[in-house]
Amino acid sequence: MSQEVIVDIYISADEYQRYYRGSASRVVATTSDGRTVQFPAGILQRVVGHDGVRGRFAIRFSQAGKFESIERLG
Repeated sequence: MSQEVIVDIYISADEYQRYYRGSASRVVATTSDGRTVQFPAGILQRVVGHDGVRGRFAIRFSQAGKFESIERLG
């Protein structure tokens, strides 16, 4: 059974370059219900654009905490 968190992420293109180069490896975000979550920055590669990563996303992961998918919402 999968779990899902909804997060708003706003990372500029310049800031995302830190993640891409490896000087930062984890992203910390607040979920829509107020929890703080951490996840590997690499999962954002699928949703990064010219202006960085901006928007609301659903991140799904397994019961064991393994990443399954990320989807931009709205």
